Amino acid sequence: MTPISQALDLSCTVGRLQRALRRASARAAGDSALSNAKVELLLAVLRQPGISVKEVATVLCAAANTVSTLVGDLTEAGLLLRERDPANRRVVRLALTEDGRATMTDYQDQRRRIIADAAARLPAEDRADIERALPALHRLLDVIERS
Repeated sequence: MTPISQALDLSCTVGRLQRALRRASARAAGDSALSNAKVELLLAVLRQPGISVKEVATVLCAAANTVSTLVGDLTEAGLLLRERDPANRRVVRLALTEDGRATMTDYQDQRRRIIADAAARLPAEDRADIERALPALHRLLDVIERS
């Protein structure tokens, strides 16, 4: 396999894995499932409490007005808090509410269970290969995010 075909295969596989996890999570959550965009926004705030709406838009590669709409929905749902930055009143900072933190904990636990259950059905050699690949995948992610 050439480096280009390996890169395309990795990209397609990671994308398919992400979509499969989203579908499995949505099935598990049922009626309480959040859209992927809302989950990604909440994850961004979980990783960086106090992040601004503009910064979230950059992280998500989304339009600021789209993020503002999502922030409004999540605030109304009681999962997110909007606070004015005391140093610059034009900037809105975001934080998870207690319900938001609990929702994200449940979401992450559900994803862990889905992956653990699926991995348990793989041969031990495949599980070991995945574990060995993780550090390199983290480094690849860091390189891509810094580009």
